[in-house]
Amino acid sequence: VQLVESGGGLVQAGGSLRLSCTISGFTFNDYAIAWFRQAPGKEREGVSCIVATDGTTDYGDSVKGRFTISSDRTSNTVYLQMTSLQPEDTAVYYCAADRACLTPYSLKDYYVDYWGRGTQVTVSS
Repeated sequence: VQLVESGGGLVQAGGSLRLSCTISGFTFNDYAIAWFRQAPGKEREGVSCIVATDGTTDYGDSVKGRFTISSDRTSNTVYLQMTSLQPEDTAVYYCAADRACLTPYSLKDYYVDYWGRGTQVTVSS
């Protein structure tokens, strides 16, 4: 099982980035895919998740209206389009194989079975 993130980098405030998470060893039928982030000295935060089999999604309050999650089943990839980025979005972003998307535990990490290694997003002011 692997989840591989890419697309992180340095961007100015107000800019955009698109993160990718490519999965292998399992399918979207097995797990939802979630994005989490962790900034230095802060707790891990659930950002968004998608049930790729039907396209339903969930977002954390801090990113609603700015981030969009989507999936491409042909390439086994989930995307996180991030717009209007702010310095407080600076963090390492992780994708995860998640069993709790859109349940009462959605965007918590209680039911994550597999993690990617993360990609750094830095937003300068």
